[in-house]
Amino acid sequence: MTPSSNAVGLVLGAVVLAAWAGRLAAQSHAPIIDTVVVINRNIFDEPERLIGPLTRVANAIHVRTHASVIRRTLFLNQGDLFDSARAVESGRALRNLNVFRDVAVDTVRVGGRLALRVVTADGWSTKPQFNFSSVGGDVTWSTGIEEENLLGTATSLTALYTKTPDRSTSSFAYLNPHFIGRRPRLFGLYQDFSDGQRGSWFLGLPFYEASARRSLTTGGEAASNRVLTFRHGALGELLVDSTERHALRFTVGGGIGLGATSHGYVRLWANAVWRREDFAPESATVVPRSLFGAVGAGIEIAHPRFHVLQRFNTYARREDVNLSHALRVGVWAAPRAWGYPAGRAGVGAEASAQVSSLWPGGFVVLRGLANGVYNGTSMDSARARGGVTIASQNFAWQTLIVHLEGGVLRRPKPGVYFDPWADQTGPRLFGAHAFTGTRTVWLAVEDRVLAVDELGSLVGLGFAPFFDWGGAWYDDEPMRTGGDVGIALRLGPTRAVRGDVEELAVGWRFGAGFSGRHWALSFRRAIAF
Repeated sequence: MTPSSNAVGLVLGAVVLAAWAGRLAAQSHAPIIDTVVVINRNIFDEPERLIGPLTRVANAIHVRTHASVIRRTLFLNQGDLFDSARAVESGRALRNLNVFRDVAVDTVRVGGRLALRVVTADGWSTKPQFNFSSVGGDVTWSTGIEEENLLGTATSLTALYTKTPDRSTSSFAYLNPHFIGRRPRLFGLYQDFSDGQRGSWFLGLPFYEASARRSLTTGGEAASNRVLTFRHGALGELLVDSTERHALRFTVGGGIGLGATSHGYVRLWANAVWRREDFAPESATVVPRSLFGAVGAGIEIAHPRFHVLQRFNTYARREDVNLSHALRVGVWAAPRAWGYPAGRAGVGAEASAQVSSLWPGGFVVLRGLANGVYNGTSMDSARARGGVTIASQNFAWQTLIVHLEGGVLRRPKPGVYFDPWADQTGPRLFGAHAFTGTRTVWLAVEDRVLAVDELGSLVGLGFAPFFDWGGAWYDDEPMRTGGDVGIALRLGPTRAVRGDVEELAVGWRFGAGFSGRHWALSFRRAIAF
């Protein structure tokens, strides 16, 4: 070893020792949590002025979330060194359970000792469902029952019947965020369509916090159903192509966190997929059978940053808006030896990224993703999408939002296309499948004005002038877009576990994608940015 290499080694060693010593010094000054105090309030707090017979009945029949569920979700426990970043992340994890209408995590001193205090307030979780929406004359409705906090365990059960212009669906879903342990999750979904069936599942231990060191998950799908593809004829008429899909898919994935802390992480990930997925015309008597396999690996780097806002997408509650800086890249192998035909086998790549900037009262966030498969001579299939969102609450009682996004698909499989009506990523006053295709663009400008944050301790009320422009089209046809301008009345529950806002919008339509009058009315779930 040369003298110069010795010097470099000594310098690197000194740097590592200094960082380690600094970390120990920081930890030595961090107080130790002596106890964890959990206070969970009911749907309606007794000191509230509007407590009456109905609210007392609601409190009586509701099973409050068990303290053990709250403690299992926390990332800080008795005897741990206090970490303010992990305390903030614990509050976010509790809100992500979707059983609380309010969450606060802080510390207090009791007799000179540090106590972690967790104060939550349950939301109404047993919800008979009857939803109705009408957009451009196309009606969608659903009915059923949803319990999002079964017996106070944060377990969700849903049974729902939905009728859309395309099909009817009976859905049954189950979600347990603490399945056989503190962190493993289990999710199952079965859908009985009027033209087929589909089931999907997920089980495993995800990266449940920024400092998590490992992840291991598995999931899959089994389906036999009809997929629809929509196009528009020369006169603007809607053309429908129907294909039978038979699928069976299993996935397994995992990852390792390197240098993972509450302030940032580097993760190595790997996934493997085995699937059968075949498409055939509805008239076919024999469906082909093919098997495919693929493996992928990559790296993810992120600096987590969540901004807590009120009156952004909901009323009378705090929302976690993801403004993290993140980059994820990976490569996939899909060789012919694993079932892919000659024109579709190859090497795939994926990349996604997000950056943001924050100022007092507002933020801007830029997102993008792309993936594709190269078969040796050209791109066999590809997808790219990106967007930017600017939000400002610098004016009293207002949230101004400007959002722009676009996307492109290359050689997608049957049933995969952009549909702004289904995804709520296009003009809100246009009917079902008014715009479909492999190219899409959408610009939305909306000023959400608060009227009452909590009316009668039950609902928030506001209105929003809006402007939308966008659409979707196929690569072999001209650009097809339309727009609308109008005003929306916004209503959202404040005591439910979810504060999804409904809106009644009226406005003037222009461009392509509609027939009849320019004036239109829609009633549906509001757009969430």
